[in-house]
Amino acid sequence: MAAEYLKGHGINLQEEISKIQFSDTSSLEPPISTGHRKPDIPLAPPRPPYQNIKEIRGVILAGRPPDSRWVVSIEGDAIASIEAYDSQSVLDDSDPSMIDGCDSFLAPSLCHPHIHLDKCFLLSHPKYADLSIEKGDFAEALSLISQAKARFTEDDLERRGRWLIEESIDAGVTCMRAFVEVDATVRFKCLDAGLRLKEQYRDACEIQICTFAQDPVFSGESAAEGRSLMEEALRREGVEVVGSTPYVEADEDDMRKNIDWAIENAMRCGKHLDLHLDYNLDKGKEPKVYYVIDALRERQWMGGNKDKKIVLGHCTRLTLFTRDQWLDLRSRIDDLPISFVGLPTSDLFMMGKPSQDSGGGERVRGTLQIPQMIQQYDIQGAISVNNIGNAFTPQGSCDPLGIASMGVGVYQAGTKRDAEILYECISVRAKEAIGCEDGTAAEMADGHIANLVMFLSEGYNGGRGRRSLHELVYHPPRRRKTFRKGQLVIGSVELLRVGSYQQALSASHLVFVQALESLQIHKKDKKEKKKRVPTPASALGRSHRRLIRICEIAHQLDTMCHEGLELAVRPIRWGLPRGHF
Repeated sequence: MAAEYLKGHGINLQEEISKIQFSDTSSLEPPISTGHRKPDIPLAPPRPPYQNIKEIRGVILAGRPPDSRWVVSIEGDAIASIEAYDSQSVLDDSDPSMIDGCDSFLAPSLCHPHIHLDKCFLLSHPKYADLSIEKGDFAEALSLISQAKARFTEDDLERRGRWLIEESIDAGVTCMRAFVEVDATVRFKCLDAGLRLKEQYRDACEIQICTFAQDPVFSGESAAEGRSLMEEALRREGVEVVGSTPYVEADEDDMRKNIDWAIENAMRCGKHLDLHLDYNLDKGKEPKVYYVIDALRERQWMGGNKDKKIVLGHCTRLTLFTRDQWLDLRSRIDDLPISFVGLPTSDLFMMGKPSQDSGGGERVRGTLQIPQMIQQYDIQGAISVNNIGNAFTPQGSCDPLGIASMGVGVYQAGTKRDAEILYECISVRAKEAIGCEDGTAAEMADGHIANLVMFLSEGYNGGRGRRSLHELVYHPPRRRKTFRKGQLVIGSVELLRVGSYQQALSASHLVFVQALESLQIHKKDKKEKKKRVPTPASALGRSHRRLIRICEIAHQLDTMCHEGLELAVRPIRWGLPRGHF
């Protein structure tokens, strides 16, 4: 039935299946969420990508009594008012700009202040299957990443980058600082892919592009070329941040040159500065953070570049500081706009491993104690995901709230206020650190930009909800809706607003082709396929049944001409990364 129905509208189902089963994956266009792609068949009338929201009713808000409910009114991209909710009021169900929160928790949206866009999901991608972890140390990670970079293509970079962005938006992220490497190996491949993704997702997520020198820019044969490429990249439109890694240089002198070079280029080009710094647990090594502060003062950052932010990532050496050293550091920072970003998933995997002959008793928490730095020393900080699915960080997800929840144990931060700070560190404090938004308090007010995430109750028919920020951190809910500047950009179930059969047909065609494509992308040897991926026959059967149902709805729409019908489409994942579709 579905094959005949599609054939009548110019879609040859057997051809699509053949393309997926027998063609090279490089010829396939990467799958994208239907909310971010124009299907091959033109929509009539064109569907706006996101829904403008005027009002969110009956929600719980941070900083207000948990038994109270509120109405958040939005005008344009900002919160216009917050008023008490009248449970007797009637919601106009026909108006899609009015949302019934149904006792959901509404909070400021989430943020990745530090994430590597180009190196994600390498360990789960067939193209890099031979680059597996054997030792799990920093030197091996650098080597594996270098080998992977030699194989990067722009299609591959965009595909994996899209997975990361889609999963992040699905989790409630509306802002991220994305590191893309520029060096003699990849040249501008990563940057070009990052800039295209930045443009494609500009309405759903603010993506700050940080040109990043992972390799030395003063030590080694390719240093001069890498330095030149970085300086050229900084002149590209859309680049907002200078990023570098001083500790990969061969000696102390070149490390200082690296820092000076990064600061000078940030000031010359009017960019933010982001340094991977002091990534060690060696008391014998002088922390470079002192040199960074002195260099910023010497070059008068607060005179010529004071509106730009400075972020120092990792800085695990600082975990060995005494109280007096922390107080001294706070005094030295003074008015400089410096924030520290802890990266616990990476730091805990890389730092503080005991020797092979040890019983493991000296294993340490080798990651910045961000909540303590904020509460005891008034030093600005945030936490972030960093890497996902590569040799630096094989584990984790794109959900910042998962990092905050893990932080309860890592930082031994179990009080309600601790949990609130952990949420702030993946939301408002993270945005403040990278210059996306101002303010560090999670309580919403009139005039705030309407970048929000709504946490829905778990399950249905009165399932368990969350009534406070600390509950969100203790037990992160899965079901969420993300709002970017007053627009609903994604929900836990994607809603395709359909006005005609042609729109439903376009959506069904896209969904089906994407399902087929996933089979080719994840084809592996027979043994692995049996364990992890459904056989092509069963997978096609699922897709076919789903396609039939969508086509039936489309046919009904053709006869009913029912404007504004919402067609709920749940992503087919089959073990793929969340947000693949």
